Amino acid sequence: MRRTTRTLMTGVLLVALLLGASGRAQALCFFNCTYTKTKYPIVLEHGLGGFDELFGVYSYWFGIVGALEDGGARVFTTTVSQLNSTEARGEQLIDQIETITALTGKAKVNLIGHSHGGLDVRYVAAVRPDLVASVSSVATPHKGAALADYLRANVHNGSFTEAVLAYFANSLGTVIGLLTGHTNPQDAIAALDSLTTAGLAAFNAQYPHGVPTTACGAGAASVNGIRYYSWSGTGLLTNALDVSDGPLALSSFFYPEANDGLVGRCSSHLGTVIRDNYFQNHLDEVNQVLGLVSIFESSPPSIFRAHANRLKAAGL
Repeated sequence: MRRTTRTLMTGVLLVALLLGASGRAQALCFFNCTYTKTKYPIVLEHGLGGFDELFGVYSYWFGIVGALEDGGARVFTTTVSQLNSTEARGEQLIDQIETITALTGKAKVNLIGHSHGGLDVRYVAAVRPDLVASVSSVATPHKGAALADYLRANVHNGSFTEAVLAYFANSLGTVIGLLTGHTNPQDAIAALDSLTTAGLAAFNAQYPHGVPTTACGAGAASVNGIRYYSWSGTGLLTNALDVSDGPLALSSFFYPEANDGLVGRCSSHLGTVIRDNYFQNHLDEVNQVLGLVSIFESSPPSIFRAHANRLKAAGL
């Protein structure tokens, strides 16, 4: 079988050499242009404070969308409230998915959410399973985030401090939204409560699909015909040129387990756990900032490409 494949590849490349540059491109495409071509579109959902593109130029998913599209995937990025409850963000996401399915003629989508976005896609799968083929979470705190617990414990409900912090956080969220061309409502306190251990316990009780029943185990791989996957990292100082490494290294001290600066390793588990210890921090996982990630680890675009191929192989 290997000899047959090798012979076929050699033949295609010889023909490509005879045809020139365009032929070479077509030959390479013969082997790679369908690698990420999933049956259903891929929809990428950003995390807390995130966006699709700033000024229509700078992507939250830096280099990832293009890498997926180069392999044949049809990819859509979404924008929801930068700061709000999972339920509010999830409802906004449903509206966008309905537009995507109408546009593509496909009944379902493959949802991939980073950080808080992983909770949003879980919500959509639970309340509108007819729209979802698969759910994949990237560094999502499914059991809660220790930093959110710390903030909630020290910013008392209804206090002056809470009001001030909420005002500035909501204002920042509004500005980010405007820079993307969107005006979604902001609610920083609802976002914070959604990410605490208590908030996630309540959320998981209502929407348990794919959530592990043990402290650091895997969850159900498939629920109601929807596949569930997850991956995350435990890297911190991964690139000396990345200005976000320092703050994430500091925030990591709030966590009792290995983490990426904002999400604990075990808390990130959902469904089939692909890997939970990439040498990546919370922003590296979506190839930020500007692709300044570790050169000693698989690149984020390649990880997303491999996952798209996994979905393709599963008929999704």
